[in-house]
Amino acid sequence: MKHKYRAVRTERHGLKFDSKREAAYYDELLLRKKAGEVVAILTHVPFALPGGTRYVCDFLVFEATGDVRFIDVKGVRTRKFDMQKKLVESLYAPIEIEIVK
Repeated sequence: MKHKYRAVRTERHGLKFDSKREAAYYDELLLRKKAGEVVAILTHVPFALPGGTRYVCDFLVFEATGDVRFIDVKGVRTRKFDMQKKLVESLYAPIEIEIVK
């Protein structure tokens, strides 16, 4: 089945990603981890939202500096994503979701 936005599901190291762009970003994170810049990477991190819905963040990255980053890789930014992002950030403050294109 073709994806609505022409994203191609891709697999890396046994993990499945919704797009080639997301998988490529994961590869970059792995290189940064090997270089010691990143301590840990979590993928597809869920957040419970009101109404029994949930938002899944692409990456939760623990930097060697102690910073924690929530990252979503987007090819196409939708109204639904913008609403969910705003809701997550208000419910789970001080979390801020970074968008990578």
